[in-house]
Amino acid sequence: MAADKEAPARRAPIDLDARAFRAAGHALVDQIADYLERLPGLPVTRGESPRAVRNALGRGSLPEQGRPMDELLAEVTPLLVEHSLHNGHPRFWGYITSSANPAGALADLLAAAVNPNLGRWDIAPIASEIEAQTVRWLAELVGYPADCGGILTSGGNMANFLAFVAARRAQASWDIRREGLYGEPRKLAAYVSADAHTWVDKAADVSGLGSDAVRWVSTDRQQRMRPDDLATLIRSDRRAGLLPFLVVGTAGTTGTGAIDPLPELAELARRERLWFHVDGAYGAPAATLPEAPAELRGLALADSLALDPHKWLYAPLEAACCLVRDPQALPDAFSFQPSYYKLDRRADDGRPGINYYQYGMQNSRGFRALKVWLGLRQTGRRGIARMIGEDIALARRLYELTAEHPDLEARSHSLSITTFRYQPRELSGHGEALAPYLNELNERLLDELQRSGRAFVSNAVVAGDYLLRACIVNFRSSAADIDALPGIVCEIGEALDARLRPAALR
Repeated sequence: MAADKEAPARRAPIDLDARAFRAAGHALVDQIADYLERLPGLPVTRGESPRAVRNALGRGSLPEQGRPMDELLAEVTPLLVEHSLHNGHPRFWGYITSSANPAGALADLLAAAVNPNLGRWDIAPIASEIEAQTVRWLAELVGYPADCGGILTSGGNMANFLAFVAARRAQASWDIRREGLYGEPRKLAAYVSADAHTWVDKAADVSGLGSDAVRWVSTDRQQRMRPDDLATLIRSDRRAGLLPFLVVGTAGTTGTGAIDPLPELAELARRERLWFHVDGAYGAPAATLPEAPAELRGLALADSLALDPHKWLYAPLEAACCLVRDPQALPDAFSFQPSYYKLDRRADDGRPGINYYQYGMQNSRGFRALKVWLGLRQTGRRGIARMIGEDIALARRLYELTAEHPDLEARSHSLSITTFRYQPRELSGHGEALAPYLNELNERLLDELQRSGRAFVSNAVVAGDYLLRACIVNFRSSAADIDALPGIVCEIGEALDARLRPAALR
């Protein structure tokens, strides 16, 4: 190429110049703002079949030619609005996915625009420091030691999994990272509540222990782990040649919001020299409330803690966090030193930057901390406590409404979860013969309620009874929304009962 010949400018088909980006972005923000304004008037879901959604999307092949971004955004926004389940709707109380704060959407836009990779400090300096500060603030919020270590993850499964692996490494008396499970003939054992989340099955499976390593401990009538049964099981397993290493307490079970007796479990784990982990993915943020029960405050005693800002801190998906009392516990469990990583070791204030690839499974990591960090700054501790307190009050209101209603049976209320079921008043004298029919009736009721789009709850099964379950982690919900639910449930339940009730119960 001649030296005096100017090289041609490159124009990639995926790029947008400032003018085009500004025009498309402004139009999209306007569409999102309109969506948020209309959200309360939309159905929570349209209850569409997979075929209907696929037909709306279309089944065309990969296009040969591209299209302008403003046209594509104008097309995809209504597609998402019309064919999504809206977990930001005021009457969404189904799963533990919070109504997401609008600032989080802006934070994700900014994070994606700068696009830092939080695997190493030197390629994401300010983003890494924001994540480190976010970890510390989350610990402060729930009363966990602020000098802990931690990392943000995709969700509760991964946050709990990192803690599981850290516990396995810390408790092994041999070099388990080098020798694996072959370095010790005894089988490791982990202890969890019978009502705990199934993440522990996955962790035992993929870490090589196998699901038989999970020891399910019985619960009381409030679905809380029994410490006496735990102690008995640990002693029995030791005599049988097993190697106990981990006790998991739950701060807010998925089904009913039950809180295990965390202080007692912490003391038992200390006495038995086991790692104590708390799954606080849902319930941990409630520890910031002045009136938080002592059982919940016991999470501060844990060797590790999982919590999910996308559950009860109103962050958009995905955002969870694994905290460890010993800041070295995660690097001890996950760090390797590959030759292709040249680490920045500058430490002008005595502390080098954190290289997060050493703290978990990912090397390439997105900037999920930004939306959490901005949300914490936007609301502050008092704002968070206020919203969590209001959610709990709404769940309590629902419990009281269902307890007062002659055709509803209130079953439980813990944290912001209330369980209940539809039970026509004239059926109350039929005894045990009624149970199978009530389970069928409430299962069918839930299906119709969800598909109606009028409100969205989920289910819990407690002592064999199929219950409706409302989990309120929704800053958009109001008392009027809660007050409407019993009437909707009874309207659907009455119509179903008229069709389904067997002759023997008439």
